[in-house]
Amino acid sequence: MPEPLLIGCDFSSRPSSKKPIVLALGAHLGGRVVLSSLQRIDSMEGFRTWLNQPGDWVGAFDLPFGLPRELVEQLGWPARWEDCIRHYASLSREEIRLTFKAFCDARPVGGKFAHRATDRPAGSSPSMKWVNPPVAYMLHVGVPCLLETGVHLPGLHAGDQRRVALEGYPGLLAREILGQRSYKSDDKARQTPERLIARKDLLTALEHGQTRLAQRIKLSHAQRDALVDDASGDSLDAVLCLLQAAWAAQQGAPRYGLPRKFDALEGWIVTA
Repeated sequence: MPEPLLIGCDFSSRPSSKKPIVLALGAHLGGRVVLSSLQRIDSMEGFRTWLNQPGDWVGAFDLPFGLPRELVEQLGWPARWEDCIRHYASLSREEIRLTFKAFCDARPVGGKFAHRATDRPAGSSPSMKWVNPPVAYMLHVGVPCLLETGVHLPGLHAGDQRRVALEGYPGLLAREILGQRSYKSDDKARQTPERLIARKDLLTALEHGQTRLAQRIKLSHAQRDALVDDASGDSLDAVLCLLQAAWAAQQGAPRYGLPRKFDALEGWIVTA
């Protein structure tokens, strides 16, 4: 069987020409992950069209695939993953914000948000968070799209096994290399020389496979320059997800490196 295409996706809940969805496409070749291209998609319609293409790929997508069980149960929402996602998709952003705010307001300081089991090992934001970053809205627009386009979501939803979508999280790999050093900002005033140096250090480590995933990225000089120059970090985040997809593809079906047991309502971040 030929090697599948590998996809890393930096997602945007409101894609536009200014803040597109970024896809890093690549493949395993000669013991390394070769980045073939970076693609930018500036609408959800474009993203849906891309997902609907036939093909063999394994992708890691930087958005949460589920909500915390504690939240779902307290709200009385459906406890089966697909039913819960379809219910969630039927709500407006304002309904989500008001519902989640009321949930948080009723809880003590320091424990406002409910968390998924994967959040602690991954160091990720709670998937119910609606600001900084608005991952609740990313889930709201992105996961129903994955469901509609019939992709396979291991452990959550059986779909087309030639198009495999996993939940990725670039911060997990970035922190392993940089610790707490920041490498990106959407705010031009915060796109500092220190963040530029951090991006260069991060790429050097990825080229040498200096993470526990032991996946080495192969870049052209032009690709490296483009990744360093993207101060928003979106392109680099897509590449970090690409490496998570590469590791998952090596683990193979049916689990793609996901734990043998995880909560099938909440989902799990691959490599966490």
